[in-house]
Amino acid sequence: MEKNELLLRKIAKLESLYDQLQAEMKYINNLLVQVGFENGLTTLKEAALELLEKKNDKPESNEKDVS
Repeated sequence: MEKNELLLRKIAKLESLYDQLQAEMKYINNLLVQVGFENGLTTLKEAALELLEKKNDKPESNEKDVS
């Protein structure tokens, strides 16, 4: 198999995977909008980051102070 032909096959496979991933992201984004995330993935990401920030700021209740 010629090198160019192999590269073209790899490119075609990557383009196909990209199309599949793009379609899946659009589908997930639409689902998120339907369940109340106003801007879909963007809003979900913001909410997740906010939850992580609150979790990291919250002192652990089961940690004992040994000072």
